[in-house]
Amino acid sequence: MSNDTPSIADRSSLEDQLSDLLEQRNTPLEPITPERALELYLDDKARECQQSTVRSHQSRLGFFVDWCDEQGIENLNDLSARDIHEFRVWRREDLNVTSEKTQMDTLRVFIKWLESIDAVEQDLHKKVRSPDVTPAENSRDVMLETDDAEAMLTYLRRYEYASLRHVTATLLWHTMLRMGSIRALDIEDYDPEEQSLTLRHQPDTDTPLKNKRKGERIIAVSNDVCLVLDDWVREKRPEVTDDYGRQPLLSTNHGRVGRTTIRNYCYQITRPCKYGQECPHDRNESDCEAAGLDSPSECPSSVSPHPFRRGAITHFLQSDVPETVVSDRANVTKDVIDQHYDQRSDTEKMEQRRGYLDKV
Repeated sequence: MSNDTPSIADRSSLEDQLSDLLEQRNTPLEPITPERALELYLDDKARECQQSTVRSHQSRLGFFVDWCDEQGIENLNDLSARDIHEFRVWRREDLNVTSEKTQMDTLRVFIKWLESIDAVEQDLHKKVRSPDVTPAENSRDVMLETDDAEAMLTYLRRYEYASLRHVTATLLWHTMLRMGSIRALDIEDYDPEEQSLTLRHQPDTDTPLKNKRKGERIIAVSNDVCLVLDDWVREKRPEVTDDYGRQPLLSTNHGRVGRTTIRNYCYQITRPCKYGQECPHDRNESDCEAAGLDSPSECPSSVSPHPFRRGAITHFLQSDVPETVVSDRANVTKDVIDQHYDQRSDTEKMEQRRGYLDKV
C-alpha cells in the first residue's frame, strides 16, 4: 500500500518554495519613471540583441511612455492591469489587429523585465492581453516587420552565410518576389555583371509565374544580394539539374527546391528565438513544440513566404520608393498594393506626403 503523505524532506522543500514566494510577493517596489525604465530596458536589450531589435522595441514602447505621460503616470509602481488595458484600447485606434498583437506582445516582454527590477507588481505581465489573429486576418494583414527581417538576415549572414536558407530569405525580402518566382529562377537567369534577375513563365516545365507572360520581367538586384548569390553559386549550390534538364538557381541535392521546403524555411527562420530575440509568448525553448525543425509553424510569430512579400513592399513604400516603382518590381497593380499589401497607417502616409509637399 503506497503512502501519499509527503516526507519530511518534501515538506521542507515545499515550505522553502512557499517562503521564497511570500518573500518575492512582499518585496517592496522601487519607484521609477516610465522614461527611465525604458532607458534601462533598452540598454539591457542592446547587450543581447541586434540594434534593429532595440530600435523596434524603442519605437513600440515609445507609444507606451507617451501614453503614460498623457495619463499622468509618473511612477510605474502604480501601473495596473486596467491601465494596460486602457493603453491597448488607445493604441488599437491606429493599428490593424496584427500590428496590435505585435505592440502588446512587446509590451508584455517589457513588463516582465520590469518585474525583474521590482518596478511593477509580480506577474503583471500575465495580465497583458493581445488579440488572437484568425486565419482570415493572417492572410490579409500579417507581414514580416522590417526590424525582424533585418535581425533575421543579420543572423543568417553570420551563422548560415550563403546557405540555401540564407539565399531564400535574401531573395524573398530584397526582391519582393513571390515564392513561385524565386523557385522558377535558373542559373542562366542570374546575370552577375548586370546585377539582374530574369523572370520567365515556363509552365510546361513546372515553373509557372502567377501572372503568366505578364509576369515576365528583368529586375535589378543590389550589390549585397549579388555577393550572396555569387558565393552560393560558387561555393555551396549543389550541381544538379531538375527533371527537365534545367539548372535551378535554388537547388537541393534532389533538384529544384520545392515549395514546401521554401515554406518550411520561412517558418523556421522567422521564429524570434532563432535570431536572438526573447520569446514574446513566454515559452521556454527547451520544451516549445515550435523550437525544432518539424513544427516551426506552431510558433505564433513565425510567418510563411507571403508575409515576406507584404512586409518588403511596405518597407519599400515606407522608404519613400515611388509606388509605381514598387508596382513594377513586384508585378502587382497599384490598386492591389493599396488593398492587400500596403500596411502603412494613415498617419504614416500623411507624414510621407507632408515630406514631399514641404519640398515644393
